Amino acid sequence: MLELDFEQLYLKFRAYFYKRIVTIIGTRQGSLSATELFCLEIILLLDNPTISQFAAFLDISLPNANYKINSLVRKDYIEKVRSDNDKREYRLIPTDKYRTYRRVNSEYNASFIHKVQKTLSALELEQMGLILKKLNKILD
Repeated sequence: MLELDFEQLYLKFRAYFYKRIVTIIGTRQGSLSATELFCLEIILLLDNPTISQFAAFLDISLPNANYKINSLVRKDYIEKVRSDNDKREYRLIPTDKYRTYRRVNSEYNASFIHKVQKTLSALELEQMGLILKKLNKILD
């Protein structure tokens, strides 16, 4: 039962985010494919990774990673910034264009948390906060 409840909650969060992104991006020139959106999410999750770190996380080849990254650079969703430490490395940095789309998710999350705060007791909110911190540690 816990697995099903978690899966439903996760899918609802993702579905809302994707719905809003599709609404905003649409099918105009330079819009994102689903795969590109997933790649952007991974880049955000990895906190400005190198191309090698991105490829390793997805378990894909460097040429394949470069192909995906170059497409996102052309569409102005990320930029490759040369590393200060190793001039052969590039960090993948989301652009303002992508951050605008991410705000859609942040706004939904804030609205959701506001509803949760109105629904749960102070004790339940405290417990929820502790549980969320533990879940984040498990995922790390």
